[in-house]
Amino acid sequence: MTTARRVRRTGQPGRPGYDLDSLLSVAVKVFNERGYDGTSMEVLAERLGLSKSSIYHHVSGKSELLELALGRALNALFAITTESKTTTGPAIDRLEHLVRRSIEVLVAELPYVTLLLRVRGNSKVERDALARRREFDEFVSGLVGEAADEGDLTPGIDPHLTARLLFGTVNSIIEWYRPRGGNSAEELADAVIALTFSGMRA
Repeated sequence: MTTARRVRRTGQPGRPGYDLDSLLSVAVKVFNERGYDGTSMEVLAERLGLSKSSIYHHVSGKSELLELALGRALNALFAITTESKTTTGPAIDRLEHLVRRSIEVLVAELPYVTLLLRVRGNSKVERDALARRREFDEFVSGLVGEAADEGDLTPGIDPHLTARLLFGTVNSIIEWYRPRGGNSAEELADAVIALTFSGMRA
């Protein structure tokens, strides 16, 4: 994934001083509203109040914006897999930590995770993102399998099916969660864990 270039903010949205972070934030919002394929550079320029050449000063095109956005979501999720509470201790506890932190990332990076979960593989950037998502899914399945081997899951649970159901629940949050006036990330995580782990733990 391309690393985001940092540009010092010199102005406000809609003015020539737009920086890459704020440009990316608006682009992700438009991608989620209209769909990536339904968003042209003209649409982005109009929404930003910039000329297309001003956008090209920061990125090569909308494909790079998509790559940066998906990379931001994926990098945040994969960072969880290296945290000490995800790598040490009983697998069931590591799995619970992974779920909790994934919900926290989803809430903190909601537009970016929403975009990630809606890609369909229509471009190389999307296919690469889907491949990384599958890596994350395999990591989850591996933890479920370890928990089963350690005797901490209800006998007969299928690790791959359980992982899909578990993160299907987590991922569904993007469809209804609204930050303003909604539950906190901690409250969401508590609810999901209470609902799912009560049926999984032996």
